[in-house]
Amino acid sequence: MQINSARLVDNFLKLVQIDSAPRAEAKIAAEIIRQLAGLGVAAEMDNAGAKVGGDAGNVIARLPGDAGKPTIMFSAHMDRVEPGLNIKPVVKDGVIYSDGSTILAADDVAGIAAIIEAIHVLKEKSATHGPLEFVFTIVEEGGLHGAKNLDYGALKADFGFALDSSGPVGSAIVQGPAQDKIEAVIYGKAAHAGVNPEDGISAIVAASRGIAEMKTGRLDHETTANIGTIKGGTATNIVTDKVVIQAEARSLKNEKLERQSQHMRECLERGAAEVGARAEVKISRMYSAFRLDESMPVIALFKRACREVNLRGELIPSGGGSDANIFNAHGIPTANIGVGYKKVHTTEESMAISDLETVARLTLALITNA
Repeated sequence: MQINSARLVDNFLKLVQIDSAPRAEAKIAAEIIRQLAGLGVAAEMDNAGAKVGGDAGNVIARLPGDAGKPTIMFSAHMDRVEPGLNIKPVVKDGVIYSDGSTILAADDVAGIAAIIEAIHVLKEKSATHGPLEFVFTIVEEGGLHGAKNLDYGALKADFGFALDSSGPVGSAIVQGPAQDKIEAVIYGKAAHAGVNPEDGISAIVAASRGIAEMKTGRLDHETTANIGTIKGGTATNIVTDKVVIQAEARSLKNEKLERQSQHMRECLERGAAEVGARAEVKISRMYSAFRLDESMPVIALFKRACREVNLRGELIPSGGGSDANIFNAHGIPTANIGVGYKKVHTTEESMAISDLETVARLTLALITNA
């Protein structure tokens, strides 16, 4: 079965020009629902948008199939990072770019377009397949909130594929990290820096002491940590009484992450105590780690499908999080497969038409080889 390259590219170009952003996905959601309806695929929108303050929910669609085959979920996200409005795509030498003033939004319109093209072909060829579920999520870029607020009781998937990795087509992320968000407020005491500094306690000094003894960066091949932002102070003649710190830690092992996050907490608390300040530290688990084994059906199918379309079927770990982390945590083994887009989250983002075609063929092969 062959995809229709012209239709696929035209739809990609159309979808990237529909404005979308985290919590503002209503326009592209409506277009996806319209296209699915035209293919005879019923789609509905859940109430995740209301939960996160957005104008649309996740779009969920189902395509019945042979009940003797596994139910497979395919997912892509509808939001995009800034600057992602008023995108003007440009095609040059077989590659799609933006005009340079915005991102391209191939992340993740390429995933959406590939899924829709695969459905087109299934319908045209009346192909045999198992039950299929399609989930187009909101607010992936803003913290995976669409996937976190999905009604998992409504899904029957045995396993799934997220089309949302910048890796090469034919690769799949089978191991992803857990991430903790670490927010700290350091409280000192204000005083005039020139008249009575001895009466003050500098929250900046307290924070600096804690950060100075903290292990950050790449800690080992599975664990990283970073101080993202520090805010505090109003003038040079005032001893700063409050500093706010935002940080993160990630690890492929949940237990390593817990140790690192506690280490960062303890460093900040000790640094504050040394100068008589106080630290309030909050640690929030953003998502949990996952690992997929080669013997699992989701990976066995990925390997079969890659062979059919002459791809290597490379299995790789990732240091980043995606909706796949959330799906795995809810009991749906999900691999995040490479879509091939380049320089995502920048105005130099690009999508080779050949990669877009290949990921659509791979999506079709994943459906027909189950």
